[in-house]
Amino acid sequence: MDAGVHFGHLKRKWNPAMAPYIFMEKNGIHIIDLNKTEIKLEEAASAMKQIAKSGRKILFVATKKQAKDIVAEKVKEINMPYVTERWPGGMLTNFPTIRKAVKKMSAIDKMSTDGTFETLSKRERLQIARQRAKLEKNLGSIADLTRLPAAMFIVDVHKEYIAVREANRLNIPVFAMVDTNSDPRNIDFPIPANDDASKSISLIIDFVTEAVAEGLSERKMEKEKEAAESKAKKAKSATADKEAAAKEEKTRAAKPKVAGKGADSTGGGEEPKKEKPRATTKKAVKVEIPEAKEESLAKKEDSEAKKDESAAKKEEVEAKKEAASEETT
Repeated sequence: MDAGVHFGHLKRKWNPAMAPYIFMEKNGIHIIDLNKTEIKLEEAASAMKQIAKSGRKILFVATKKQAKDIVAEKVKEINMPYVTERWPGGMLTNFPTIRKAVKKMSAIDKMSTDGTFETLSKRERLQIARQRAKLEKNLGSIADLTRLPAAMFIVDVHKEYIAVREANRLNIPVFAMVDTNSDPRNIDFPIPANDDASKSISLIIDFVTEAVAEGLSERKMEKEKEAAESKAKKAKSATADKEAAAKEEKTRAAKPKVAGKGADSTGGGEEPKKEKPRATTKKAVKVEIPEAKEESLAKKEDSEAKKDESAAKKEEVEAKKEAASEETT
C-alpha cells in the first residue's frame, strides 16, 4: 500500500482484459486487487527461481525513466542481462545480427590493446571511439548473452510491445508488470501492479531479483555438492585400488614361504613341473604300428595257405576223375 502498487490508471484508459485484477474504482481511478497481485507475484518469482536454478538467462527490459536506473542497479547484482535504453528492433528475432554488433565491440577493444589504434589517424580513432561508446550504451548490458534468453521480465507491457511480440513469436515465456491500461493476454506470468511509480517498480523488482538470487545460490550449492561427491568417489576408488594392490603384494610375498616349508632337502622351493605325456603317446603309437603290420602279414599268409589247400583239393578231384575215366575205357 505504501509503495502505491494498487494504483491503476484512469477509468477511461483501462483495458477490459484487466477486469479480473481490478478491485474497485475510486475518484475515476481503478484500484488493483493486491491479493491477486501477491498470488501472481509469488507464482512468477517461483518460476523465475527455477529458471535461474537451471543455469539459464532471464532478460530484463525496462526503458522508461522511472524504471531504467532501478532495473540496471538491481539486475547487475545478480549478473543477468538487461535492456534499459531503446529496445533494438529484432533483438530476439534477428539475434545473430545483434551478436555481430557485440563482437564488433570486443574487436574494437582488442584493437586498443594490440596496438592497432596507434597506426590509425586521429580522426579514425575518434570515429571508432564514438562507435564503441554507442554500442556500449545500447548493447553493453547484453554482452554476456551468447544465446536467446530462457525468459523475459518486462516493466510496462504497453511501452515494450515490440519486445513482447518478439518473445511471443519465439515462444519465450514473458514475466511482466501489467497495469490497468495493458493487455495481459499475451503475457505468460502477468503481475498486476502499478508500473509508473518508482517505489512500486522497486518493490516488485526487489522481490523478483531475490528469487533469482536464491535460485543461483541453490545452483551453486548443488554444483559444490556434486563436486564434493565426485571427489569423495575418486578418493574412495583410489583407496580401494591401493588396498587391492597391497593384498596382491601380500599374497605374492606369502607364496614362496609356504612352498619352502614342504620342500625337499635338496633345497628347491618350488615343486618340480610334471612332464607332459606328449612324448610317451608318440612312442606308443610307434610301437603299435609294427604289431598291426605283423597281424596283417599273418592274415595274408593264412589266406595264401587256404588258397593253396583249395588248389590241391581241386587237383586231387581232377586226378580222381581222370583215373575213373581211364578205368571205364
